[in-house]
Amino acid sequence: MLKKIALAVVVILAVILGMAAMQPDSFTVTRSTTIKAPAEKIVPLVNDFHNWTSWSPWEQLDPKMQRGFSGPASGVGAVYTWNGNDDVGQGRMEITDQTLPSKVTIKLDFVEPFESSNVTRFNFVPQGDSTTVTWNMSGPMPFVSKIMSVFMSMDKMIGKDFEKGLAQMKAVAEK
Repeated sequence: MLKKIALAVVVILAVILGMAAMQPDSFTVTRSTTIKAPAEKIVPLVNDFHNWTSWSPWEQLDPKMQRGFSGPASGVGAVYTWNGNDDVGQGRMEITDQTLPSKVTIKLDFVEPFESSNVTRFNFVPQGDSTTVTWNMSGPMPFVSKIMSVFMSMDKMIGKDFEKGLAQMKAVAEK
């Protein structure tokens, strides 16, 4: 009986590891919304980290979160660091590129709950009196992440937060 249980465990582990090995080497999460405001009004909500408290889906998860800002107040070189509870973890963002008023690129480094380095892009496309805002995050999928992705999708895990953040950004920009 014990041999059958051990064999079943080995087979299950082999299947999980095999499935993980077949996962892609990177991930991408993308969400979009249309905001009834010009890009010039929306971009400062993204390229000035001081404004993230008004719309970011993670800002309200830890009222005691420690925040730090360095570099220029906005734009390329602006840096935002945070250290909070288990819901927000610890990390750093730096604006690495921008083409105003159409694009802002951010290097996103998590320290906790797990180390990772990703790229986040916000694109702003005018549509008459509105702007379509696309929020995209991509990064590598190390093997541990591939194992996790067998059980949960990065898109489903992060996508809901992007949707909430974009809805909050829309509410702020349309005031």
